[in-house]
Order: sequence, then structure tokens, then C-alpha cells
Amino acid sequence: MTGVCIEVAVDSLPAALLAAQAGAGRLELCAGLDGGGVTPSLGLLEAVLEQVSLPVMVLVRPRTGNFVYGAEEQRLVQRDITSVLQTGASGVVVGALDDQGAVDQSAMEGWIEAAAGAPVTYHRAFDCCADPLQAHSDLVELGVQRILTSGGMSRVIDGLPLLVTLAGRMGTGTLGTILPGGGLRAKDVAQVVKATGVREVHTSGRTKDSPMVSGSGEFPGLRLPDPVELKAMLAALAG
Repeated sequence: MTGVCIEVAVDSLPAALLAAQAGAGRLELCAGLDGGGVTPSLGLLEAVLEQVSLPVMVLVRPRTGNFVYGAEEQRLVQRDITSVLQTGASGVVVGALDDQGAVDQSAMEGWIEAAAGAPVTYHRAFDCCADPLQAHSDLVELGVQRILTSGGMSRVIDGLPLLVTLAGRMGTGTLGTILPGGGLRAKDVAQVVKATGVREVHTSGRTKDSPMVSGSGEFPGLRLPDPVELKAMLAALAG
């Protein structure tokens, strides 16, 4: 199982540095990860790019809550996509639904156009879709590179049946690649990769033992990935 990329979701510079040191292959940068994540500041993105030599995908999400966005929010996302890519992000992570629980194709078309060929990941709004198989087909047709999903469940290991089905639809294509993520742990990762055949997985790496940056320092009160967990995931994949 060597060669599997672990993408780690981070929301601070210390978290990005720790994830890189622990062996992450790619980062997803956001703000407010505990609340589901929103668009990070350009200053944070610049700091991470200056100090971490990994591909950095940036979550572009204007607010927490549902994934149904009005016209003004859609335009805001378009502007943010342009800004983060101009700053140096490797790609963006976005997602929108219509009020029927289907992929909002108009919003996604505008955002993919704004990405101007940079990789686009559709985030876990996918797990709120009314019809995941149709949503997958729609996203492939739109040109989305990756779909971050837990298989419709809280944890990847519980959503494995749908993940296997989705991954089996891929064949040799590259669009719509399934990126399993959501409650993924070292004890589960080898089973998920073996069952689906995916070559990349997603995790925050956070556990009950995750370190905290606390006190009166520059970044007080921040939760970080658990380096023991990340290294255990790498070991499980290497084994």
C-alpha cells in the first residue's frame, strides 16, 4: 500500500508544520476546523506556503451551516477562489447543493471556471446529497478532480459500502476520484484503502491525545494533529 497520499486538514500554521513533519503528503487549509471549516485568511495561506513545501488545497466556504448558497455568496466564493490561487494555492475545495439536495451545477460551473484549470475538490457537502450516485456522475461531468466523502456516514469505516461502489465506478479515469475522509483512523485506513483501491485519504489527524498550543504564545488555544496518529496511519499503509 505504499504510495498512498495522506491529505491532512489544518487550520493554523503550527498544525501545518506538524502535519508536514509527521509525513503528510498534502494539506487542506481552512479556518475554524472545529466548526466544520471556512475560508482561511490570505495571511495564513501565505505563511503556510512560505514554510511548508507540500501542495496546499484551500477550502473556500463562506460560512458554516448548510451548503445552499445564494447569488451573492456564490460570487464571494468565486472571488476567494481567484485570490487563493493567485496567492499560490495548489487547488481549491468547494461544494454547493440546491434546495433539492442535488449538486448545484450553476454554482459549481462558475467556481470551476474561476479555478481556471487548477484542481477542484468537492467537499463533504457530497455526504448531504439526496442521490450520491447521480451526484458523482454530475461532478465527473463538471470536471471535478476529487470528491471528499465519508460514504454518507459519520465515519469512513461505516460508509465503506458506498465508498467501494463509488470507487468502482472510476475505472481508469481521473475525474471524480474518491477521497475517503471523515473520522478516519489508523486502525481503519488499511482496510479502507484495500477495499476501495484509492491512492489518497483525508484526515484531520486529531484524537483525544492531540497536542494543544496554549498559554500566551503567538497561537494560543489551537488544536493540532496528533503526530502519533499520523505516523501510525503511515505505518499501517506501509505494512
